[in-house]
Amino acid sequence: MRTAIYPGTFDPITNGHLDIINRAINLFDEIIITIAVNPVKKPLFSLNERKNLIKNALRNHSHKGQVKIEGFDGLLIHFALEKKATAIIRGLRAVSDFEYEFQMALMNRRLAEDISTVFMMPHEKYTYLNSTIVKEVARLGGKISNFVPPAVEKALLKKFAK
Repeated sequence: MRTAIYPGTFDPITNGHLDIINRAINLFDEIIITIAVNPVKKPLFSLNERKNLIKNALRNHSHKGQVKIEGFDGLLIHFALEKKATAIIRGLRAVSDFEYEFQMALMNRRLAEDISTVFMMPHEKYTYLNSTIVKEVARLGGKISNFVPPAVEKALLKKFAK
């Protein structure tokens, strides 16, 4: 079975993330969406909230049985080895993402040469999209319904209504 890890903070999941998942599921038997627990970052949503938002976003997708959602803390490559993954999926939105992602892919290859990094580009309508921008637009009262699933929009509006 070909298992891929799709890591990220997913704070929150966006339509760009979902686009990558939908594309990746055609390449792998199983995708493990791996939510990073990073004490340096201050996420808006807790780990459990992010898991629930992802589950909700995938609720009506036909590949439900092929996608798992887990949190992790530590080196991604250790998690990938533990899960017997064959690949790590990384989304590239712009050329500016490439240098960092390239360095990470090379380091991961040094640590576990049998695990490949697969770079995937989202649909061009999502190339500018990231969770930070979505949160900022929501915080300032902008319309975000084209950028995130409905449950995420609702959760963001609730967070910023406080």
